Amino acid sequence: MIVDSTALPEQVAADIVTSAFYSAGQRCSALRLLFVQDEVADKILEMVAGMVEQLHLGDPRDPATDIGPIIDSAALERLRLAENQLSGHARLLFRGKAPETGHFMAPVGYEVTWDHLPSQEIFGPVLQVRRWRRDQFPLVMKWLADNGHGLTLGLHTRIETLAEQIATQARIGNIYVNRGMTGAMVGCQPFGGLGLSGTGPKTGGPHTLLRYATETTLTVNTAALGGNVSLLCGET
Repeated sequence: MIVDSTALPEQVAADIVTSAFYSAGQRCSALRLLFVQDEVADKILEMVAGMVEQLHLGDPRDPATDIGPIIDSAALERLRLAENQLSGHARLLFRGKAPETGHFMAPVGYEVTWDHLPSQEIFGPVLQVRRWRRDQFPLVMKWLADNGHGLTLGLHTRIETLAEQIATQARIGNIYVNRGMTGAMVGCQPFGGLGLSGTGPKTGGPHTLLRYATETTLTVNTAALGGNVSLLCGET
């Protein structure tokens, strides 16, 4: 997600929390890396940290639960290992609360340097943050181009020309402007990526059925059978 200084902080903070941490961050379209302009970064991240502190992790059958468990113990172990590696070079921004028992992982945010922007996905409630100044915007676009993956991109800005520029230049299958990055309704809203995230026709798009069809052909060499008698006799 890219956030510039014109974005509405309250809306941005809510969309960050929803996109990065709901469903325990285990959605293909979840927010993994947040580029936030330096002028508004402190305010937005403070709001996000406050919202994360209020999130309740627990049994998803309980209406009071905001976030359920990680899918299984193996996934949780991979997430803990990834966070340990991340903590070696990144600065901890905030951490939520999680039950002491069960496959739970508290939502967490880290600030990374330009040299340590992620090259691999951490499939869980782990958000990496990179601040950027106006003169560093080309670095943001370069990362998008070099990364190779292109499933979802969130953008918060009130500058329409900037939104149009990013939508034109970024090779991303689904771009969401001034809203959360998750929650596409399969069958109603087209959903699919580009590049290393390419899925061909978009799920829910006009060509969805073709993905489930298998095309076959039958080719017969009529000359090998002595020709087509009906054709030679002029029969129709």
